[in-house]
Amino acid sequence: MKTSNVIQLAKEVLKIEARAISRLRPKIGKNFETVVQWMADCKGRVILTGMGKPGFIARKIAATMASTGTPAFFLHPAEAVHGDFGMVTSKDLVIAISQSGESEEIVRLLPLIKKKGVKIVALTSVPGSTLGKNADIVLDLGVRREACPLNLAPSASTTASLAMGDALALSLLKKKDFCSEDFAELHPAGSLGRRLLKVGEIMRTGKANPLVGAKTTVRQALLKITASRAGSCTIVDGHGKLMGVFTDGDLRRHLRSRGEKILNRPVVQLATLKPRYIRKERLAEEAFHIMETLRIDELPVVDKVRRVVGLLDVQDLMRAGRV
Repeated sequence: MKTSNVIQLAKEVLKIEARAISRLRPKIGKNFETVVQWMADCKGRVILTGMGKPGFIARKIAATMASTGTPAFFLHPAEAVHGDFGMVTSKDLVIAISQSGESEEIVRLLPLIKKKGVKIVALTSVPGSTLGKNADIVLDLGVRREACPLNLAPSASTTASLAMGDALALSLLKKKDFCSEDFAELHPAGSLGRRLLKVGEIMRTGKANPLVGAKTTVRQALLKITASRAGSCTIVDGHGKLMGVFTDGDLRRHLRSRGEKILNRPVVQLATLKPRYIRKERLAEEAFHIMETLRIDELPVVDKVRRVVGLLDVQDLMRAGRV
């Protein structure tokens, strides 16, 4: 095949698949809304099933749902009739994907699902098929031709199935008010997890978080900073609330201008009062932005009433993989 023909064919494939997705939009209506509500109300798991290429799409949709707070898994239809159907409970919801609605393995599975009293949602382009007739709700994919030049290899239909699955999963995410903090709990590893780490998960506490009172001398504060291997100490009042921060930078600056006599002065006289701080519930990403903007290496961490509960050092962010 000539290069020009290859390019033309590739563009035609993309055109057909894009059209398959665009044709889904008018089909999003009451049935779609009902399925999202069923998933939100589901007391068990959302089970995705499909054979062959639709099976791969079902796996991906199940993974997307699981990663966005909806208990879901993929059930292989052929394995299901050889014992794996035991994983299905009466509290579950089944979403079956089949372009024709006549996949032998899916059809064999339908009586088992219905006997258990589980609702069935069909993703198919043939609502009048065996799958469509046995489903409680059909989400019509409306694909009449594949992007494959032979009209054989699943392409436009799998693209439409994936898009419909993403629409279901992400609409459910919004309905359940699933937020970035929830996402972080389900993605503790990798770059996404690191971006969504909370300050409270990596801050220093206990002996690693040097706290001193307003009357503590600079000398005493330095001993505490050294013992904790930190670069600063946080000054608190009698209720543990934030008053100020004394850093090694403050020490050097005052030593140059006033000499060693400062060592016996109350640390509060040489500290930065009303310093920038961060709540422990905030994201480490936000803490990094503050530290980078202000060019500081440490940040006091407080609770909702400004009691100091920790200390965040730029080294903590480095260990967490944020910088």
